[in-house]
Amino acid sequence: MSRKLNVAVVGATGLVGSEALSLLEERSFPVENIRLMASGRSAGDEITFGGRQVKVEALASADFAGIDVVLSAPGASVSLEYVPRAVKSGCVVIDKSSAFRMAPGVPLIVPEVNGPEAFKSDGIIASPNCTTIPLVMVLGPLHRAFGVRRVVVSSYQAVSGAGQKALDEFMGQTVAILNRRPIPLEAFPHQIAFNVIPHIEDFTPEGGGYSTEEQKVRDETRKILGLPDLRITATCVRVPVANGHSESVNIEFDRPVTPDLAREVLAGSAGVEVMDVPGESIYPMPLESSGRDEVLVGRIRTDDTVQNGLNLWLSCDNLRKGAALNAVQIAEMYFGVGRGCA
Repeated sequence: MSRKLNVAVVGATGLVGSEALSLLEERSFPVENIRLMASGRSAGDEITFGGRQVKVEALASADFAGIDVVLSAPGASVSLEYVPRAVKSGCVVIDKSSAFRMAPGVPLIVPEVNGPEAFKSDGIIASPNCTTIPLVMVLGPLHRAFGVRRVVVSSYQAVSGAGQKALDEFMGQTVAILNRRPIPLEAFPHQIAFNVIPHIEDFTPEGGGYSTEEQKVRDETRKILGLPDLRITATCVRVPVANGHSESVNIEFDRPVTPDLAREVLAGSAGVEVMDVPGESIYPMPLESSGRDEVLVGRIRTDDTVQNGLNLWLSCDNLRKGAALNAVQIAEMYFGVGRGCA
């Protein structure tokens, strides 16, 4: 029987934190005691977990003594402030923010791709960006089979990836447009309803025209795959979809590959489901991936403009596998509990 753990969820009132709580229950994670933490604004709120009401604590004054694992989903600046304090108290922190992903000595983990690296942690385990996770879930097995040489990825990222306020604004804009009312505009630099915005996160002078989101996809993919010199370039786009990120991926390989061989490899890969009968309108879509754990992949076809090239399309629930589920799976694997103990 699995040991029981004392668990804290930081950012418990946000989209990712709420999803993490649902997954802990859904996957029968062995929770002895649960602590919920968030900003001072949410302190005192109550959230139902395990059939009882649990009061949200203010993160700023929280005591981490006695906690085994922290599932962390605040912003990077908040993580930088409190994570070292939690680790000093003896916790293992699985952090979803960008704060520690590229830090030397901090493992950046997708369990199906590089799970054993998690055990090199000194207390902090980083979980990747919600765009990077589905990408490496596909690239990992293909690299082992054929050797990935170069990657060009364009993302089609759902509004929920920007948080609850952005999602509310998207819904509000849609209603306003359909009712010919003034359009609220705060979360994004442009209207997102009935539009696409080729701008996610910040453009910095040192970025060379790439946004910080695009740089994350590049740098995190290299770290997870253990390919520091991988040629990879990304364009990240926000689309008017509530939930579910999609990506168009062009890959060049070291060795010959066919679509059938790629399908065979991916069909045998944990956490990946092939949906690839385009003539029957069977292919991944955000609506198909939303609420599911698997990364869906299809439209696998030869790119005959390069040697050993493929194009493919994928969709993934960005709040589940792209965020909360990946963190829960890391905890299961690290502590040898629940579904991750096999």
